[in-house]
Amino acid sequence: MSVSYKPVIWNRTKMIYDAVLLAGIGIYILVFLKAGPLLSAALRDVDVPTQRMRAFGSLALLMLTVVLAIGPLARIDTRFIPLLYNRRHFGVMTAIVAATHAYYVLGWYFSYSPTPQLTALFTSNSSFTSIAGFPFELFGVFALIILAVLAVTSHDFWLSFLTPPLWKAFHMSVYFAYAAIILHVALGALLDRRDLALALLLVGGLALLSTLHLIAGRREVGADAAASAKAPEEPWIVVGDLSEIAEGRAIIGASPGGERIAVFRSKGGLSAVSNVCSHQNGPIGEGKVVIGFITCPWHGYQYRLEDGCSPPPFRERIRKYRVQLRGSTVLVDPEPLPLGTKLEPFPIPAEMRAVSASAAKQGEA
Repeated sequence: MSVSYKPVIWNRTKMIYDAVLLAGIGIYILVFLKAGPLLSAALRDVDVPTQRMRAFGSLALLMLTVVLAIGPLARIDTRFIPLLYNRRHFGVMTAIVAATHAYYVLGWYFSYSPTPQLTALFTSNSSFTSIAGFPFELFGVFALIILAVLAVTSHDFWLSFLTPPLWKAFHMSVYFAYAAIILHVALGALLDRRDLALALLLVGGLALLSTLHLIAGRREVGADAAASAKAPEEPWIVVGDLSEIAEGRAIIGASPGGERIAVFRSKGGLSAVSNVCSHQNGPIGEGKVVIGFITCPWHGYQYRLEDGCSPPPFRERIRKYRVQLRGSTVLVDPEPLPLGTKLEPFPIPAEMRAVSASAAKQGEA
């Protein structure tokens, strides 16, 4: 969390994240240009500028595929959650790589055009009625514009200015960019030549993303349905068993209306809060308690256990819910308390702490 807006709040984790990304980009380009012509006839038969264009173009497609895969992977397996922390850095670098590809394309194919480069780009191919000659360049330009706009508005200033729901909805347009890139490659490079590696990257990446999103979505729907079906009586709902909650972690339930509720366990008490972070709608329940504060796994926004408020000078708040135990069953009142309401954690009986904590630890292992 940060009190003021800064271009980038550097820390050790961010520097390592970016260093790994930059190293990966450098290694990919180097291997593509040096080893690619030795392994692929499609690269061996073209000039160096064209190889350079294809290197950055294929890398942009690969990076965007990875960016879109991080979300569902983190929902399927929590070990991928650290990749979410600075995913926006990944997105910005993807936009830069895509822009580099476009720069080389303009500089090579349109450098000797009697008309301005951009004018030539939009007017040189107008075969809209033919699949083989369709102006695939338009899809690439459309995707690049989206990626550039998303990169520029990735900073928290725009998140605050547009409000989290609108900012998040706006940034979901990255899927339109991905669809445009798929069409750009399919109607361009793949029709122009036989390139098995590029075809595998395109089709394999699309299949992988579709599969990951379907698996993650099915799990979420199943979890909501199971949680709603557990309610033994109104108005309280069953979230799960105490043995399922590891120290400093949470389990997530759903109210009959679909609102997700996270129940955290910390220092012998239970606290129920909304599962939606007020910063960017991140899944609070997938985070943990750090130094006494519920910490969102996406960007580290923190909230107090007793009232759901961020520590001063921050003003973010999430809703609290009443929670209780019936035996070892965790129950939550689905009616949220007013924002800022103070409610101390529900105490876990001493005789249940050791047994349930041991069971939760074994479950994590």
